[in-house]
Amino acid sequence: MTTGRGNGRNGAGKEAQTVPDYASSAGSTGRNDVRLLRNEAEVSELHSLVHLLLPLEDASRRPMNSTRDPFNLRTKATFKTPSAFGILQNAAKKTASQAVESSKQAVQATKQAIQDSDMSFAIPRNVPNFESAQRKFEDNVWNKLPGNEKGLPMYKDKPSGKVYGYGGGGARGRRGFARSKRGMGLIALVVLGLFYWFGWSSGGTSVGGAQDDTDRGKSLASKLGGSATGKTSKADWEKRRQAVKDAFLLSWNAYEEHGWGYDEYHPVSKKGRYMAEPSGLGWIIVDALDTLMIMNLTKELNHAREWISTSLDYDKKQDVNTFETTIRMLGGLLSAHYLQDTLPGLKPANANEEDVFLEKATDLADRLMGAYESPSGVPWASVILSDAKGEASHADGGASSTAEATTLQLEMKYLAYLTGEAQYWDVSERVMQVVDNLGAKDGLLPIFIYADKGTFRGNEIRWGSRGDSYYEYLPKQYLQTQKQEPVYQEMWNESLRGAKKHLLTYTKNSHFTVLAERPNGIQGNLHPKMDHLVCFLPGTIALAVTGGAPLSEARKLPTWGAEQEEDITLARELTKTCMGMYKVTATGLAPEIAHFVLDDPPKMYRTEILASKSELDTQVPEGEGWKADFNIKPADSHNLQRPETVESLLYMWRITGDDVYREWGWEMFESFVKHTAVEGNGGFSSVGDVTKIPPPTRDNMESFWLAETLKYMYLLFSPDDLLPLDQIVFNTEAHAFPRFDASKKRFKTGWERIPRDDKGNLVPKKAVEEKKTS
Repeated sequence: MTTGRGNGRNGAGKEAQTVPDYASSAGSTGRNDVRLLRNEAEVSELHSLVHLLLPLEDASRRPMNSTRDPFNLRTKATFKTPSAFGILQNAAKKTASQAVESSKQAVQATKQAIQDSDMSFAIPRNVPNFESAQRKFEDNVWNKLPGNEKGLPMYKDKPSGKVYGYGGGGARGRRGFARSKRGMGLIALVVLGLFYWFGWSSGGTSVGGAQDDTDRGKSLASKLGGSATGKTSKADWEKRRQAVKDAFLLSWNAYEEHGWGYDEYHPVSKKGRYMAEPSGLGWIIVDALDTLMIMNLTKELNHAREWISTSLDYDKKQDVNTFETTIRMLGGLLSAHYLQDTLPGLKPANANEEDVFLEKATDLADRLMGAYESPSGVPWASVILSDAKGEASHADGGASSTAEATTLQLEMKYLAYLTGEAQYWDVSERVMQVVDNLGAKDGLLPIFIYADKGTFRGNEIRWGSRGDSYYEYLPKQYLQTQKQEPVYQEMWNESLRGAKKHLLTYTKNSHFTVLAERPNGIQGNLHPKMDHLVCFLPGTIALAVTGGAPLSEARKLPTWGAEQEEDITLARELTKTCMGMYKVTATGLAPEIAHFVLDDPPKMYRTEILASKSELDTQVPEGEGWKADFNIKPADSHNLQRPETVESLLYMWRITGDDVYREWGWEMFESFVKHTAVEGNGGFSSVGDVTKIPPPTRDNMESFWLAETLKYMYLLFSPDDLLPLDQIVFNTEAHAFPRFDASKKRFKTGWERIPRDDKGNLVPKKAVEEKKTS
């Protein structure tokens, strides 16, 4: 477990890690060139940090802190209501301070380079083929990330039009002054001068300092990205994206220092815990792998990859949850395998390690296969990894969660496609057939199902916990195989219409759209409650109706009509309701569950979606106006760092192009940083009560904080062609898989639905045959 740690923490900096070691097969000139390029990248990063922090530095000089507290989280005053900007700005300053020595070395190297300025730049002999399809895709991804030059693989600086200091097109574009060796020297000297002027080179004081509550209340918006309302410039979103990256690094570094290798991390006590002895399951490391890749954190990625290669072992006498292990571990490994081949500069230096993620995924999947060995084909809730033996749930009368049993298909189908092994496809597909053959009314499934009998337990209907991701995976299965399996689109349409008919209602005062529950079945009373988990739905609706394409393009399709337009309106209104769960609280963080005040009898959906009457003005007094429609009970007031709302914000922004979704995401990020950051650089924690300031901590950092919440925020503030929604699907843990042509591997849907009559009832096969012959 500690073998890879030394290399990851003590090796070269991020830029050096990012540079492929072309010089390994080149002569000494090639090695010198690579060294100069690395120094150039370091100075470029310092230059960017100066531009980020210079306008924010006090005019007065500050004395140096005697206590090392780079994130300014130790003092009670700071921890009470920590400034989001103070935390993240100090993170940037720490990076700058640590890089000063590297920049000094860069100056010395540059002086020598200027003296030898007549020496032409030598391209390494094994430079990649820039005309390949892979390179073109990488160019499209990375060249559109404004201000991200410092984090790119150095070979991306090959001239390609007017990019990164190169003038003109053509193969012989000239390097601009900032990229020349003489320019490099001047930039480095200027940067060092600025560091000296502000005292950063000697470890100047943190910007957060001893701020009062008013100062700490100043938002990140005014410091990094402009106002939290209205339009902002492109550069502002790049700064906001960097702030999310800094928050991720704060979380990751805390885990790396205090909990490395553990499956759970407790940021307040700074301890970890294994879910399976002796060395754990890699729960946090594997779940965060593709976030590291998307953020281009190559040093941290190399550390994680080495741990997975040398320490991750699934041969454990331990029962694990089939669903959670599939979506987090199997999904994380498969996504990492995909992205290391898709995004530039992420392949391991050792070619023998290129398949380590796929190998680990296949080993894990083979162990999970035991869960599908039930009499009905519905997977057991748990599986013992060492024996590949499934076990019934230890609660709920032995029944499996319906959502958990039907949220395994994206992962298993993608693995089948990669390996050509049909058994992964067959067992996961069989589950969908068994569930659909039960003929749930209007596509609304009870939330429990027996694995041994293949029948539902009870009749409780909800799209929150235990029901949610069944519905999420219907359109995603359709899109994953490039729309070659229309049965899943048909099932989705049926379920969404059923939800409108039986669950969709509106609040009493402001007409917020609510997707309520039916604890006693479709004919039972409506329960005005929404889990935060339901907030996946607006984004999924938008994805399903457009296929991930921009709304302006989707509306031009011949399949677009009144129902599709209504679905987009429904997605907008549900997103507003979900955002209201954040804005209604004192912390700006959503509770785990919200209840709503309805008319008596409830106002239900009839023929169109009603527009809400509120714009979520936070200045409205508590319990008045639109806030009177929300009821947060003490038992439901905790926040687990969940991603569902920001997930929908990403989809809604990418598909509609409406700036409000980005702005809401930024407000959400500010609240997380302000109220969940842990003193002493512990990272971020879930909290116990979002209605109180400061909220009590729960001393736990969920793995999906790294895998989902911060990933979706980062993508929300990124250019749209970083993981385009019309080319990939995210699993329910935000792990990205490509859309693929299943027919190339001879995979197809191996079952057909039992026909339904006009009332949605199953039509027996005999009746269908008689109708055909009559």
